[in-house]
Amino acid sequence: MKKIALLITLFMYTELHAQKPTVNAPVPSPAQLQWQQMDFYMFVHFGPNTFTDLEWGKGTEPEDVFNPTNLDCGQWCRIAIAAGAKGIIITAKHHDGFCLWPSKYSTHTVAQSKWRNGKGDVLRELSDSCKKYGLKVGVYLSPWDRNHPKYGTPEYNDVFINMMKEVVSNYGPFFEFWWDGANGEGPNGKKQVYDWHRFEQTIRTIAPNTIVFSDIGPDVRWVGNEKGIAGDPNWNLLDTAGFTRGAGAPSTDTLNHGNLNGKNWIPAECDVSIRPGWFYHKEEDDKVKTPEELFQLYLKSVGRGANLLLNVPPDREGLIDAHDSAALVGFKKLRDESFYKPIADKKFTEASSTYTIDLNQSQKINCVVLKENIATGQKIKSFTVQLVSGNKVVNELHGNTIGKKRILTFPSTKADSIVIKVNEAKATPLLTDVSAYSIDESLIEKE
Repeated sequence: MKKIALLITLFMYTELHAQKPTVNAPVPSPAQLQWQQMDFYMFVHFGPNTFTDLEWGKGTEPEDVFNPTNLDCGQWCRIAIAAGAKGIIITAKHHDGFCLWPSKYSTHTVAQSKWRNGKGDVLRELSDSCKKYGLKVGVYLSPWDRNHPKYGTPEYNDVFINMMKEVVSNYGPFFEFWWDGANGEGPNGKKQVYDWHRFEQTIRTIAPNTIVFSDIGPDVRWVGNEKGIAGDPNWNLLDTAGFTRGAGAPSTDTLNHGNLNGKNWIPAECDVSIRPGWFYHKEEDDKVKTPEELFQLYLKSVGRGANLLLNVPPDREGLIDAHDSAALVGFKKLRDESFYKPIADKKFTEASSTYTIDLNQSQKINCVVLKENIATGQKIKSFTVQLVSGNKVVNELHGNTIGKKRILTFPSTKADSIVIKVNEAKATPLLTDVSAYSIDESLIEKE
């Protein structure tokens, strides 16, 4: 009877405080909202570095160095699907300036290589394969170019804009366009002054629905590290006034956490490689992250409201190595086993400061997943999750932000109901979904 009375009281409290969610600006654009639901997709670092064992090419490598003997972008896509990834972003041009497509605006491309007698086009094959397998495709185009003779002059800005137009028109649509913040000297010894204003105007004109990534967006921000870990708290908001990309970006701590009262909706993307390096190196075959390590990264990225961009570099044949594919399949298996069948899953449509789930009977749980309605803004500053058995709170968890998804793990606890209390928020929030799970105890988030 005491349990029933407690649940009735909580239900009445929830109803009294229930209301339609109010809009709390800034809010995501439709494209940003769609991007944030992707959760996890793959990065592919591929180019001359694959064949020279470098991480940052010098730009002086002969074009014939690039010669994948058995390129199969379909294999990349099949592995991405087996991993549960929603898309693939490729380094179409890294800092060495080598273009994986036959660009009209460079003489350092696949067209000048002996690969397929200069007729090959990696970007074409990946774009076609992604469409065939139902994956989204994205492109990384490094502004820094250690090869192009016009780098360091105003004319290079025209070159970069032309390259953007070239890849968008020939290989798009892209779900994401990546601008790296690195900026070094070119072959003429000069640093480039990038015309970011023109770059942004151009991409907005030719690809208005493409999400653009950089240190400060405009659509998605770097998370401030290459470890795949989002901050806690993690705000989708960022102040960009007075900052620039690269050396003039906000501090890595700010990028990691966002700004509590940031003026712009710029959520975080967590980039990390499945290997120690970003490009394939055979000596790293035994250093591929395990499925368990990848699961921990998932908890610290997607589980903190960010997206996970996991780099999986192809080898010199142009194939993803068996070590990497096995880890990815194992990673997918752990996610499926953990989250496929919730003990309880309740949807909510009314904004409130308290949410309750009845588990019907006493059950062992060690994981709770919360989803905030971010379409009307990110509002929750702090919250408490109470695990209730009978009329007694047997475990209490405290958290900061929720955002699009928050995954909390904890030592297994027997409970018959769960109460989520929003302690502090910018406005009365809406949790659209609360679910509870019992996952393998060894997978609980580690520091």
